[in-house]
Amino acid sequence: MSRKPKKGYFVRGQFVAEGSEMDEQLQREMRGDGPSKTELKAQSTELQALGEELLGLRADLFTPLDLPTKLVDALAELRRITNFEGKRRQAQFVGKQMRLLDEEQIAAIRAALEVQRKGSAKDTLRLHAAENWRDRLIADDAAVNAWVTQFPETDVQQLRALVRQARKDAPSAAEAQVAESQGQAPRQGRAFRELFQLVRDALERAEAEAEQRPVQPVDPDDAGYTGEAHAR
Repeated sequence: MSRKPKKGYFVRGQFVAEGSEMDEQLQREMRGDGPSKTELKAQSTELQALGEELLGLRADLFTPLDLPTKLVDALAELRRITNFEGKRRQAQFVGKQMRLLDEEQIAAIRAALEVQRKGSAKDTLRLHAAENWRDRLIADDAAVNAWVTQFPETDVQQLRALVRQARKDAPSAAEAQVAESQGQAPRQGRAFRELFQLVRDALERAEAEAEQRPVQPVDPDDAGYTGEAHAR
């Protein structure tokens, strides 16, 4: 007895059986009442990548997310696995767990990652600023005076002592040239490192104080105010 052929149709040379998953997907696309298969795949890939980013999220930002235990365990296992194929499969499992989260949870994850990214950028800027100040302080006495003016709470005696010692310990031009030829940075003394630490700590405190300082409201009756609300 011959089997009854399935009902269906062909799409780009491929047979699609009626009632199959592909048939339902095509019907949704035709009605325009749901995302296409391509869109769903893109969303799935994006959520998996977002989940993998959680591996690098700081604990103080990760813990408040209160993610499902199954996702947390999946991430821990992904971090542990070193085998390439095993890591790939585990990453897919993480993506599957990410797709079970609601929009609010996904938004919270994005926000936490953004906070960390902004913090990293701020840290990098502070690092460059500290390096710049350190080099200026060692190179020029005028920079020492400028620093003390901008940061009056600095222990001036300690600052000047570190600057003097850093200058004394500085490698000679010949030593610096040899280090450079070997692709290395010139070896610096302890005062050089301590001066950098002093500068970086001061910059970090100044940033924290600026963030905590309340914004002063504009007084419309102030003589320097030129806004439209001051017009009579």
